[in-house]
Amino acid sequence: MTKIAPTPPEITYQDSETKGRYVARLLGVAGEADLTFSKVSESLIIADHTAVPDSMRGTGMGSALAERLIADARAKGQRIVPLCPFVRAFAMKQREALADVIQW
Repeated sequence: MTKIAPTPPEITYQDSETKGRYVARLLGVAGEADLTFSKVSESLIIADHTAVPDSMRGTGMGSALAERLIADARAKGQRIVPLCPFVRAFAMKQREALADVIQW
């Protein structure tokens, strides 16, 4: 059974020269979910890992992080290699719609 997040998550972006990270927090819920990626070039990134704490399981945090990664990559004209099993499974469910941004 999927829990519905009581409020939309607050997703922030952290950046370095070679890595990036999205962090999701829910008001009133302990912990944070995150999705990390590596920058291969200006136009190619690798989704490395998605982690969601038990306190947020079933709230859609992993999907919210993947959607944000995809939206930002699309806006920047980047392609994503979905090495992370969660991002890969998320993208497979929408393979045709994400063909412009996912690099298999």
